[in-house]
Amino acid sequence: MKPLPELMSFVEGLPEPHILFDTQYRILAANAAYRRQFSPQHSVVGRTCFEVSHRFSVPCDQAGESCPLARSRESGQRERVLHLHHTPKGEEYVNIELAPLLDANGQQAFYVEKMESLRVAQGQPAAQGLIGRSPAFLTMLGLVARVAPSQATVLLLGESGTGKELVARTVHEASNRASKALVPVDCASLPENLFESELFGHERGAFTGANSARGGLVEAASGGTLFLDEVGDIPLTMQVKLLRLLETGTYRRVGSTEQRHADIRVVSATHRDLDQMVAQGRFREDLYYRLSTFPIHLPALRERRDDISLLTSALLSRVAPQRKLALSDGALTALQAQNYPGNVRELRNLLERSALLCDGNTLEASHVTQALLSGRRGLSTLVPVTVASPGSLKSVAQAALQHMAEQHTGSRAELAAQLGISERSLYRKLNAIKPA
Repeated sequence: MKPLPELMSFVEGLPEPHILFDTQYRILAANAAYRRQFSPQHSVVGRTCFEVSHRFSVPCDQAGESCPLARSRESGQRERVLHLHHTPKGEEYVNIELAPLLDANGQQAFYVEKMESLRVAQGQPAAQGLIGRSPAFLTMLGLVARVAPSQATVLLLGESGTGKELVARTVHEASNRASKALVPVDCASLPENLFESELFGHERGAFTGANSARGGLVEAASGGTLFLDEVGDIPLTMQVKLLRLLETGTYRRVGSTEQRHADIRVVSATHRDLDQMVAQGRFREDLYYRLSTFPIHLPALRERRDDISLLTSALLSRVAPQRKLALSDGALTALQAQNYPGNVRELRNLLERSALLCDGNTLEASHVTQALLSGRRGLSTLVPVTVASPGSLKSVAQAALQHMAEQHTGSRAELAAQLGISERSLYRKLNAIKPA
């Protein structure tokens, strides 16, 4: 069935990148916005959407990805997914919204797909921003892409070092408040007697040393986003005042009776167990519910081991910017074997120590092992506490993986999730250790 000219004209006139394709995944039209952003040199009409976007030879759902067309066929509704797309600038995360178009019999005949790049995250090494492509990372990023355009209050939950401030910045930069300020508040470092004045500001003479009126961090974030880092450390006496700000959108400077309106979006973060703190009476339950309209769990690094090679490339360019350091296979194996209780922050420190111990242009397993031995925690149980060669480190990692596979009683998908890698990577690693 050929689409009506009116439909083709409608798609062409849309300001955002859109493509129109049929039930066989063939692209029938790509509007000017799409051509400018995703395919300025070549026409995509007549090709399949999965081949253009992913270089796949089969539809996304047959290649281990989430396919919005397949999901739309099941639900009969509009579907949204986050995909990693090939673009003229390399791979980019793209937020996709697909709408099915019905024929006279009520059957799905065509699909219109809107694409919006999430430029603050990368699926390849980058100088800054979020980096990753593992299943756990994609799940987290999909939630970020979904909530960012809204005004919902977001609570970021995760261990120290998982990048909560980076995710908060991503939420801000993907929102309609991106042109205004993102103002971070380190709640753990503010003394209780200064917390209120720092947050809300004060009038002249409000307390000793207040020689002039001063606006607080809430005013500095006007029109933008207020990021409350380590919100679990806010004193109980201050929690009620923060609750009032969230409930009414108003506050008072210290020493003033004037109500002020706060035009802010609040994103908060903590590594603490707020549920437990509420049960112990150390955190207000009503404040918890106000902060956690949309909670997002940030995966620990051990839950996304597939991302370590990407992160390592990016971090090496930051810790040793004057050197173009390469990483040997043995060094990468050693890095991937660690559990990283300090997460990305710990990986960065480990790489910086390793780089300082390396005189050449390639980081070897011996440099990583020496750096691990000099650290506070030493080596994880997957790596022996000796300075091992690249070959022996690889053998240890393979033996550990084989042992886990033999002991695991569930599915391969469950084992992959436990290891923090994709099912595809698990199969590749297991095949690599099979006897020839």
